[in-house]
Amino acid sequence: MQDGIVLEMRGICKYFPGVRALQNVDFTLREGEIHALMGENGAGKSTLIKVLTGVYPKDGGEVHIKGVEGAAVIRSPQDAQNAGISTVYQEITLCPNLTVAENMYIGRTKGAVTNWKMMNSGAGKILESLGIPASPQQQLGACSIAVQQMVAIARAVDMECKVLILDEPTSSLDDQEVQKLFGLMRDLRAKGVGIIFVTHFLEQVYEVCDRITVLRDGQLVGEYVIEDLPRVQLVSKMLGKELDDMADIKEESGAGSAVPEGPAVLEAQGLCSNAGIKPFDFSIRKGEVNGFTGLLGSGRSECVRAIFGADRVTGGAVTVDGKAVKIHKPLDAMKQGIGYLPEDRKGDGIVGDLSVRENIILALQVMKGFFRPFSRAQAEAFADEYIKLLEIKTASTDTPIKSLSGGNQQKCILARWLLTDPKYLILDEPTRGIDIGTKIEIQKLVLKLASEGKSVTFISSEIDEMLRTCSRLIVMRDRKAVGELTGEDLTQSKIMATIAGGDTQ
Repeated sequence: MQDGIVLEMRGICKYFPGVRALQNVDFTLREGEIHALMGENGAGKSTLIKVLTGVYPKDGGEVHIKGVEGAAVIRSPQDAQNAGISTVYQEITLCPNLTVAENMYIGRTKGAVTNWKMMNSGAGKILESLGIPASPQQQLGACSIAVQQMVAIARAVDMECKVLILDEPTSSLDDQEVQKLFGLMRDLRAKGVGIIFVTHFLEQVYEVCDRITVLRDGQLVGEYVIEDLPRVQLVSKMLGKELDDMADIKEESGAGSAVPEGPAVLEAQGLCSNAGIKPFDFSIRKGEVNGFTGLLGSGRSECVRAIFGADRVTGGAVTVDGKAVKIHKPLDAMKQGIGYLPEDRKGDGIVGDLSVRENIILALQVMKGFFRPFSRAQAEAFADEYIKLLEIKTASTDTPIKSLSGGNQQKCILARWLLTDPKYLILDEPTRGIDIGTKIEIQKLVLKLASEGKSVTFISSEIDEMLRTCSRLIVMRDRKAVGELTGEDLTQSKIMATIAGGDTQ
């Protein structure tokens, strides 16, 4: 290894059944460097980190660590820790019922008797040297999330780590807490620690990082010095869209081509929730298809979850058809004629052990009340109608929905909401993980619903798909709405530039 390099990964491969999660990926970390690992969902970031930390065995390649002779053998997280690699995850993995000092030394004291005085003194020195505002004898659970993150970092640093991996450490912190964490990261960089920073926040990357490595679809796109990679270029590399691809790919269609005239079906002002999105304004007209776009983690899903009441709303006002309404929970939204297909189909959408029929009638049954169940004949008629309408491939209405393909499960959830005859339908990643034929069917259905007067908010990670379906896009970045695009501005290049903050230099 060259001088100044603390970690070198070469030709890393990892395969899962039917999936090449990593293909010949290289990664280099230098001493005293904060290095961002970037990529969209499924790019391979988490897999690369798990290979490095011994959670997954690699299927090819070598890992070299400063101070370790030859290729490092990392078969477990303990091996990684022994080699000087420490990880601080998004979710705090310490014990809130123990003191700060106990958390820093847990699992590291030898013998049956703990020297509490020595432990508290040692913890105090580390906390002071890193400028962490906590007392060794303070219960960890009484500290803010930011301080808990810092304590986890302090524990890692005290174990003499050479490589510190920070996996989405700022996702639950406010702006002031983020700045405190960045101060600690800069101090560690000055001490020679190499830091791998995994995040979705572009502004944070450009504020604190020295280099960026971009992955896409399990492959290395490239490694860049921060000054040499403008934000819009980073977005382009993450999404796999070239900057000279200026073609507006919106297909000609009677629906979705222009924002309809007329009053708003739903309007929100200053809406925010406990999911951490900044207050945003939103409206949608009858027959309109609009959408939220932005990188993964930008706040797209959180915005529509706030509209539907799936997350606790903490501020703002909502009107439906010009009348003020309170939407505290999904049932409130459903009673206002709003339907919502969630991003997590398996976790929040289907009820796997129930039949296709039971899944399709679920929302309508909730609105009617479970003490007034539909007859079997009614339920069968509803299910048959939408199985035929959406061409759902199932042996019968009694088939457990979990045995259907992903595309057919998605169609069943669509059927569930169409059965309620909503005036406004929110579709969050309705085509993720399904075949191209079904994707096109769903896109056509969205435009057909709009032509019939329904309002649809459509969210997709694929910009091409958004351009084909939406007449207006709200652009999200770092959990804030940063722009709205319509008409001639609906192009890939304009979307990427807005996501990047207008930085095209």
